[in-house]
Amino acid sequence: MCGIVGYVGPQDAAPILIEGLGRLEYRGYDSAGVAVSTRSGLKVRKVSGRVADLAADLPARFKGAPGIGHTRWATHGEPTPENAHPHVDMAGRIAVVHNGIIENADELRAKLVADGVEFTSQTDTETVAHLVAAAFKAGAEDLEQAVRQALRQVVGAYGLAVLDAEHPDRIVVARNGSPVLLGVGEKEMFVASDVAALVGYTRQVVYLDDGELATITATGYRTFTIDDRSTAKSPSTIDWDVVGAEIGDNAHFLIKEINEQPRTIARALSGRLDERFDTAHLGGLNLTVREAREIKRVKILGCGTACYAGELGAQLIEDLARVPANAEPASEFRYRNPVVEPDTLYVAVSQSGETIDTLAAVQELQRKGGRVIGIINVVGSTIARQVDGGIYLHAGPEMSVAATKSFTSTVTAFVLLALHLGRMRDLSPSDGRRIIAGLQRLPEQITEILQTEGHIADVAKGVAQAASVMFVGRRRGWPVAREGAQKLKEVSYVHAEAYPSAELKHGPLALISPEMPTVAIVPDDDLLDKNTSTLSEIKARKGPVIALAHRELPVEIADRTIVVPRNEPELDPILLSIPLQLLAYHAAVVLDRDVDKPRNLAKSVTVE
Repeated sequence: MCGIVGYVGPQDAAPILIEGLGRLEYRGYDSAGVAVSTRSGLKVRKVSGRVADLAADLPARFKGAPGIGHTRWATHGEPTPENAHPHVDMAGRIAVVHNGIIENADELRAKLVADGVEFTSQTDTETVAHLVAAAFKAGAEDLEQAVRQALRQVVGAYGLAVLDAEHPDRIVVARNGSPVLLGVGEKEMFVASDVAALVGYTRQVVYLDDGELATITATGYRTFTIDDRSTAKSPSTIDWDVVGAEIGDNAHFLIKEINEQPRTIARALSGRLDERFDTAHLGGLNLTVREAREIKRVKILGCGTACYAGELGAQLIEDLARVPANAEPASEFRYRNPVVEPDTLYVAVSQSGETIDTLAAVQELQRKGGRVIGIINVVGSTIARQVDGGIYLHAGPEMSVAATKSFTSTVTAFVLLALHLGRMRDLSPSDGRRIIAGLQRLPEQITEILQTEGHIADVAKGVAQAASVMFVGRRRGWPVAREGAQKLKEVSYVHAEAYPSAELKHGPLALISPEMPTVAIVPDDDLLDKNTSTLSEIKARKGPVIALAHRELPVEIADRTIVVPRNEPELDPILLSIPLQLLAYHAAVVLDRDVDKPRNLAKSVTVE
């Protein structure tokens, strides 16, 4: 959730660190800091607040290299300058930035205090700086050895970078459960917790695995284990571009990414539609036809928006492939001692590919012999490298905390997976052609929806005034309603909850009043009569209704209607989700929220 950036090379580090931290703001944070090595020792600057506040606080002569920087999302201790990273030892020689949780921090702190160490923060991270310093006092000959000795005492998850004033030509980094990658430049090297920080500087990156460390200097890098065994890691090329990670003329990244969806859906489909055989081409699954036909069940795991996309994916797989499927939160899966079946295909869904709960579920499944594929956006991410195969979204960098284009791209990927499995089974060629034709219409239809933004913004004004909003939907509309409620909560802080429409009369109908609007997903399908009956129940209790429908509904049924183009029933959820993104965005703008960085949230959740 926090962000790490480091630089070694001939340039002054501070501007590079500030720019890199700025590109990591979407991950969520509450304080920031940098440390650079100078001829007179380490210089450290920290603030509680935004990266812009840190940049404004840097003195004109804050120059030097190498350097490390950090954006912190508070876990141990409040978001204060004292608790912000980097943390230094008592002598001011060692500086450390850290993502993750050190589980035995209290025990380490007590031991260090008994040895005379004075702490200046409440954080678990500060223990690492003192442990490295203690390793030097105990005879460590270089920074690599000192860091290895320190980490042998640490229990927990970490991605960290260490700077030593007496070894000013290098940075040592380590990974265990929290992502760290190296950027390879021309006579300069970078380190980051996320590839977004390196866009614009290099396309060559080296991903560390758990248990690995690395030393970077201006001329190269060395990777090794905590026992100092060398590991051979070669760079890979990232395909993100700097434009995708910049806001351009847009007011927020969120609206930029909502508007990118016609292109991201087209990219998700590119090269994957096989019109000759009316199916999808998905070579990355690493599944033979025989293996695919032997699948008896599909289990989908994800967190938050990824889980809601998985719920739609499960319905698609059942509808098109006729294979039993369901989705559940990855955060709960591994704590219930799940039964892992050899003929079940498990699908891990994560935009970042670093979500710790999803990664842990994948590792538990593989430990028990399960076959796991991934639906991931970030190429080379931890989950992408862990799974047995999968589908990349190719949606490009998603900088806003709230997921939008990654959601619709994920559902599109599930359509492709369901089509691929279905055509190996009982899905007819005509149904295959129907789905392919529907997929090809999506980008144009999304563009049509985006052109109604003004109307949706007007509807959002009323939503923004509500204390609470109900979202309802049936069948495929139910996960769409859940995702719509999630978006509204995330970015506007207006309370929202979603229910299956038929469940209203089983309790939630008691909440309906003139003060609580209901957003209803009402596609023109075989359940239209049942959906309009639900809306009549709400209207009878004077509840305002906002309907997402394929045609304008009478005012006796819905106070406001947002009309959405009609596609194939299996694909309609993708289109129905777009207005809900715009609704949440404009409600947040009306309420003057921090749209791209909602309070208390982070883009890539790498701690439990």
